[in-house]
Amino acid sequence: MNAMTPLTLHPDRLLPADPAVRPIARQLYDAVRDLPIISPHGHVPPQWLADDVPFEDPTSLLITPDHYVNRMMHAHGVSLADLGVGQAEFSPEQKRNAFRLLCTHWKAYRGTPVKFWFESELVDIFGIDVVPSAETADEIYDAIAEKIATPEFLPRALYRTFPIEFIATTDDPCDDLRHHIKLAGDPTWDGKVAPTFRPDKYLEPATPAWNGLVDTLAEVSGIDTGTYAGWVAAMENRRAFFKANGAVSTDHSHRDARVEPISDAEAERLYALARSGKITVEDGHTLRRNFMFQQARMASEDGLVMTLHPAVYRNHHAPSFERYGADVGGDIPMAVEFTNAVQPMLSAFGTNPNFQVIFFTIDETVYSRELAPLAGFYPSVYVGAPWWFIDSPEAMTRYRSAVTETAGFSRTSGFIDDTRAYLSIPARHDTNRRMDSGFLAKLVADHRLTMDEALDTAYDLVVTNPRKAFKL
Repeated sequence: MNAMTPLTLHPDRLLPADPAVRPIARQLYDAVRDLPIISPHGHVPPQWLADDVPFEDPTSLLITPDHYVNRMMHAHGVSLADLGVGQAEFSPEQKRNAFRLLCTHWKAYRGTPVKFWFESELVDIFGIDVVPSAETADEIYDAIAEKIATPEFLPRALYRTFPIEFIATTDDPCDDLRHHIKLAGDPTWDGKVAPTFRPDKYLEPATPAWNGLVDTLAEVSGIDTGTYAGWVAAMENRRAFFKANGAVSTDHSHRDARVEPISDAEAERLYALARSGKITVEDGHTLRRNFMFQQARMASEDGLVMTLHPAVYRNHHAPSFERYGADVGGDIPMAVEFTNAVQPMLSAFGTNPNFQVIFFTIDETVYSRELAPLAGFYPSVYVGAPWWFIDSPEAMTRYRSAVTETAGFSRTSGFIDDTRAYLSIPARHDTNRRMDSGFLAKLVADHRLTMDEALDTAYDLVVTNPRKAFKL
């Protein structure tokens, strides 16, 4: 390694600088830093763990699937194609060049959580002490490539090293879950990998792809989806299949948070229009909100936890979506309203002991105004931790400050890493543990909590809360 550019991680990074608070935060962090990771919402491909094959190269592992990394370089003029996004063929030299592009643009990540995560990966996982730059790119690439060719860096070995206690993937309702089934039947595997039911595409009847998707739903479920009643029955069938194969939750993200029923007769009428390709966009929204109400009703019966994270403008740049597809960094947050939007759902199911819902948002303005008061009243409601665009240290502090005074600590979900970047999972959870330790330390220093109470709460935020929120 190049000794001229050492990369080091300060042991107290992210802990409060106040000398009266930092020792308290350090004690709290030391109590939780090595606890197992519970990751109940993410996008790591289950095939990685099912097949346990070596990672191919540093770029396809650390850059191509990580839209956090890619979107920043895209903002600086780098083509997504040059990062391997959407490329069926990507040569070894192209992969190396993609890593050079990242290192060349390393300055762009200053002040972002991506820098914290990536540096943690380099030092803590790969043992690399070189600062990324145009000059060091090849040296770092070769060091990572050498490491991932060893048995210690196989996906299952890393699962145990991190260590992960539970991880959930995100899966299409028509997925056969063969990778999850393979893991469940493998006597050499003792980890926990659960599928998550993600039906968004099947709930948007005004989109061009919807009819084809609903036809596939019929084929997979064996239930005729020619009618609204058939669609409902097919959804119930697939949810049952997912639950039988370990699913604990469903995941939903639409343009708004509205969950509102309509009569069966009106639903059948709108459904028939959708099947004939004649439904309007507005009627499509109406039917989708009713579909969501049915998902909530199913959740109150089958016990799968609902997670809702609405109000993201998906694929904001149409040309990028057309060329590279979804989930490449082109999603942009929007404002959202919850209180009125979820009232019909919570009025119907909010006190049902079998119903549980976790609300996530990228719109920080609703934390204290809407989400904390909802979670502070309804026994079924939890507030999701900062994730996606707001999983930064500053946002984590704002989150705790906004939510705790009304909902306390116990009505929050525990940290959600929401990532495709497998090797960044420990760093993401570490970020949150450090920030929560700092928040609790301030309460101890202000004599609002005793040290024993803070230690107990720190443990709950890492272990108890996610287990309870996701019924683990």
